[in-house]
Order: sequence, then structure tokens, then C-alpha cells
Amino acid sequence: MFTGKLLVTIDGTYAVQSVEMEVAKSVSINWVRDLKINLDFEKNPDGRYHLSKSVIKTDFGLTQNSDAGMYGERVVSYKDFKVNEPQPASLYEGEAVVRVESAIAKDESFWQASRHDSLTAVEAKTYTNIDSLVNMKSFQRTMDWATALIAGYKRLGPNIEIGPLNTFYSFNPVEGFRLRFGGRTTTTFSKKYMLETYAAYGFKDEKWKYYLGGSYSLTDRSIYEFPVRSISASYQKDTNIPGQELQFVQEDNFLLSFKRGENDKWLYNETYSLNYLHEFENHFSYRIGFKNWRQATAGSLQYVRNVETASGEMEPLDVQNLVTSEASLELRWAPNEQFFQGKLYRTPVANRYPVFTLRAAAGIKDLFDSEYEYQKVALNVYKRFYMSQLGYSDVVTEGGYTFGQVPFPLLMIHRANQTYSYQLQSYNLMNFLEFVSDQYASVHIDHTFNGFIFNKIPLLKKTKLREFVTFKALYGKVRSENMPQGDPDLLRFPTFDDGRQATYTLENKPYMEASVGIGNIFNFFRVDLVKRLSYLDHPNVSDIGIRGRFKFDF
Repeated sequence: MFTGKLLVTIDGTYAVQSVEMEVAKSVSINWVRDLKINLDFEKNPDGRYHLSKSVIKTDFGLTQNSDAGMYGERVVSYKDFKVNEPQPASLYEGEAVVRVESAIAKDESFWQASRHDSLTAVEAKTYTNIDSLVNMKSFQRTMDWATALIAGYKRLGPNIEIGPLNTFYSFNPVEGFRLRFGGRTTTTFSKKYMLETYAAYGFKDEKWKYYLGGSYSLTDRSIYEFPVRSISASYQKDTNIPGQELQFVQEDNFLLSFKRGENDKWLYNETYSLNYLHEFENHFSYRIGFKNWRQATAGSLQYVRNVETASGEMEPLDVQNLVTSEASLELRWAPNEQFFQGKLYRTPVANRYPVFTLRAAAGIKDLFDSEYEYQKVALNVYKRFYMSQLGYSDVVTEGGYTFGQVPFPLLMIHRANQTYSYQLQSYNLMNFLEFVSDQYASVHIDHTFNGFIFNKIPLLKKTKLREFVTFKALYGKVRSENMPQGDPDLLRFPTFDDGRQATYTLENKPYMEASVGIGNIFNFFRVDLVKRLSYLDHPNVSDIGIRGRFKFDF
């Protein structure tokens, strides 16, 4: 990958004194046109060589031959090494990075005297140039709109930003044409408080939906700055699709309005929630929550149970609302985790360390009109496996169990996807509400060959395309006490308008799907050809489909 020079002593120690290396021109790296690294090592009184200076120079560009780009340089200098002198334990307590309170107040003379190397004339002028650039109105407008397009939020003054922009307009079979407008406060308004709200209106169902939420940081940092310790509360009255669980995207995103097959089994939800989140420096965190959830059917979805008439016969009765009160606990441990903090989500930077997430919930009957008592537990484990030249595999395993007798809306409604977007932890050819379980186990394998095949084909190598293969399997079952055939008080499984069954269990065999894909198209896009491998006899299913995903890889 690298070519260059290595300067080694010949005094018998063979210590490295300096390194000059750069990325070979044949290496295919996204966004990087050139990369040079210089390392200097200095001999210290202990007789060993220690890194004294590191210089990294990088030329970034959209393509190898584009005129537009960005140049970056990073210089780190080290001196005054202390070897074999133990430090007090107090040095390692508290924050990983500590900034001296008076650091910002230091004048330029202090930094000139403290700097290991003096700045060149060009380097010294950089600060002035950056200040001038930041203060330019045209640059501020450009950055404001660029942030809006990337992060989804547009500033409306210093204290408020509106967004997410891609949710302002969408459509679906229940609400028809849907308009939404919302926003939230910024850290300029307050680092301790964050308020967020939106209002939406469906022109087909002629109903208003809205959300109001707030978070309070229990530290001196903002609620986005790791490690977070915060309390949040919210009220939401809106629609959603049972079984749709999206990652890093809003459900009413305009692009997700386009869906395949029948998509008219929806819910009207009214939800009150309260959460406490506590993160630790070692990337262990816990979240304690409470939710009161009132759900009513929308579209063609119906909640129906059998009731006994005066004559002793059973006849169907529509259930208008289903109310639950639920306490929850989530434990998460992600050792050595790295991530990008965005406006809405944290985007993880995958490494070789696993991520464990344990979730538990308990339904509390008769609390705020709650109708059911139950307990749920689920464990999710994510791990990236590196396979040298063959690339790497992202593996997600998950299992869960529901204790107690509950109707199907409170069982595990497995994550389905009827959009044309490829969802990593959803089943991309499963229909919404197609499968439910009260106990289940699953595995998702997403393997990236990282150019292992395409880099051996001369023309394809220049495109920097990447190859993917995936496999997903899900097995589960529903105990007899939770099957509506065994208890008339339980809600019937949903059906289609023609009477055919729409919701199933997984006792017979696992649900499976696989795909092959091409990624890094124009440095941003991934396209997969997905094949459904089981339960092909179910109504209104697709056994093959093409799905796309926006994916930024560096």
C-alpha cells in the first residue's frame, strides 16, 4: 500500500530514525488523491528512540483527476519524554481529554514561546485567512445550505433550526399527501436544554399529528457530547407502520414514501415517554424508560376479537384502542467505540470490537389504563470480522423472548421493509406485519469483499467499485397461549381484504433472504439484488428485488 524510505541505524540496535512514505498511485482509496507521511524518531537518555514528530499531508478530491479538492496537513510534535517514572493514579481519573481553563485566554506570545517549531509565513497566515473566510457572508450562506443538505437542518436565526428538511413532504395510503413542519433549539440557545417539535397534517385522513419533546443535560456539556447523561420527555400523536424500524433515517422521509405491494395497515399512536440516559467513558451505558402507548388501527388494519353473544355463539368485535404502560431498561456496551455525532444520529465507525445491547421491558397492567402484563427481553450482538484480502464481514445476531399472554401487536413484529431502500437490519423482501413471534433468533451477515474481485479486473479497478454479499435468517415461534385460535379473547391475526391470511408465525422453517450488491458507485451509492429464499407461497410477496442505499465510505 505504501512506498517510501526507512532510515535505520547500523550501530547494532537497528532503530528506526525516520520514515518517508506515500500511498502508491495504484491504491484505490475513496476521496484521497495523495497521502504522504513523514515520521521522525529521536534518541532519548534511556537509549531508545521515540517518535518526536509526525507529519501527515493529504490531498482530498471527489475524483482522481478533478480540479476541485481540499488539502490537509497535520503536524504533531513530542518532546521532554519521561521514562520509568510512574504517574499518580489521579492523573488517569476523570475525562480522557482535559483542557486547562485558561488555555483559550492565552495570547499569541504564549503560543509562540510554547510551540516546538516556529510557524512558516504561510502557516502563520492560515489563521488570518480562516478568520476572513468564516466572516464572509457568501461562505456563511454556502456552509449553511451545505449543512442543511447533509444534516437535514437549516438555521433560522442563532437559536432555532428547522428540519429535518426531507420530512416536510411525504405521502402514504392512509394520510395521502402529508405536510410536516418542525424544528428544534440549538446549543446557542442552551447547552443544557434542547426542545424539539413538529406538526403534520394528512390531507386524506384530515387529521393533525404532532410531537413535543425536550431533553436536559445533567452535565456541563451539551446533550450531544459524549459521554451523555440526560433526561428526556416527549409526547407524540402520529402514524406509523407496525414492524417498520429504520436506522439513521426518519419514517416520513420523502424517498421512503415509495413502497412496493400493499401498504395500508397502519396505526394511529398516542405516546407519552420519559427516559434517563447515562453513558460512561468506557462506552458502557444504560437507559431507563417509561412509555404509555395508546394505539388505534388505521387503513385496512383491524383489531378484532371473538365475543360470545346471548345465544352462546361467537361473533367478531372490533377493538378500537389498545393501551399499554411499559417500563424499560437498555444496557449497551461498545468497547473502544468510535462514531460521528450528527444532528440526528450517531453514525458508528466500525472496528474489530463487538457491541452488546440488552433490552428488557415490562408491561404494567392497570397503570394509566394499561390492559396487559408481560415481560420482554432481547439481546443484540454486533461484530465486524476482518478477513485480510477477502475483506470483512459485519455479523449481527439477535434473540428475544416474550413472557406472558399478549395479543399479536405486543409480540415481536419482525422488522420488514417494503421501501426500495436497502435496510441493513431489516428483511428487505418481508412484508410489514408478515411475521410475529414471542421467541426468536436471527443472524445477519453482510460481507464486503473490499475490491478483492473487482480490483483484479483492470477496467473495473479504476471505478473503485466494491462487492457485497449478504445473508439473513430468522427463526421463531408463538406459544399456544398467544395464538388467537386457542383463546377467543386474543386479537385475530390480520388478513387481506380478500380474506387471505396476512400475518404468520415461523414454526415451519426460518425466513431467509440473500443478496449480491455493488457499492461505492460515484463514491456514495450501493445497489443490491435481493432474493427471498423461503415462504414464497405467501400472498403479495416478491421473491426478488433491487434495493439501493446511500452509503458514505472513507
